[in-house]
Amino acid sequence: MTLRLAPAPALAEFLERAAASGLAASPADDWSEPLHCGVDLGTATIVLAVVDSAGDPVYCDAVASAAVRDGVVVDFHGAAELVARLKERAEDVLGRTLEEAATAYPPGVGANESRACQFVLERAGLDCTELIDEVSAANALLGVKEGVVVDVGGGSTGVGIIRGGLLIDVGDLPGGGHHLNLILAGALGIGIEEAEQLKREEGAAYLHVLRPGLERVATNIERLSRGAKDLPVHLVGGALMIRGAGDVIAQYLERPVVEYPHALLITPFGIARSCLS
Repeated sequence: MTLRLAPAPALAEFLERAAASGLAASPADDWSEPLHCGVDLGTATIVLAVVDSAGDPVYCDAVASAAVRDGVVVDFHGAAELVARLKERAEDVLGRTLEEAATAYPPGVGANESRACQFVLERAGLDCTELIDEVSAANALLGVKEGVVVDVGGGSTGVGIIRGGLLIDVGDLPGGGHHLNLILAGALGIGIEEAEQLKREEGAAYLHVLRPGLERVATNIERLSRGAKDLPVHLVGGALMIRGAGDVIAQYLERPVVEYPHALLITPFGIARSCLS
């Protein structure tokens, strides 16, 4: 028997406020200085998030991108241009210049590839203040003390084992939202972009088609969290924001699973919050 758990009320409230802060919406009037910026260079989307000195959400914006693939920057100039565009839009709304930001990389990406993420920010006019793996970034917001944090992105699944509040093991394997799109596109005879939109808007109706891809993600989680079956699994990232996906993962793993509203915002705001520590 599996069990699905709910996030803590304070975290759920934070995510609701984070969603209300964008995308590209005007910030609240009561945020406190200084502001901290995080940039999530995802496979399908680049997200810029801003928190205030208390770690509360101030601003969020996103743009579709093909400049990053499986955590590796494949179009450096394209990625830098998109980050610069997000930076400019944020500055227009916030009424101030953003000079620095943090960013993150998938756990399986090597040192050279992760530094490319830093160089993207610098090319866009932002000093890189923090460069951390995506699992640690997500947990900067979640605050999990005992659990397995799973960040399912467009191209890969990052898994971190946390005990006593410390990240004791982390890894990354191929398989994510793009692979779900391929399955849906092949089954329905449609294009990848159409499949992505259909997955986002009506994914629950095609859960039976997507199940093999979801179980592949679950297999990755199982492989990367051996020795931690006693811990609950926390799902973040936009790739699994499909009603019923958490149940499939929980049934496959036979362990508790925690899903979050607005899960796609957890890593970006976690990146921004990593600047507070």
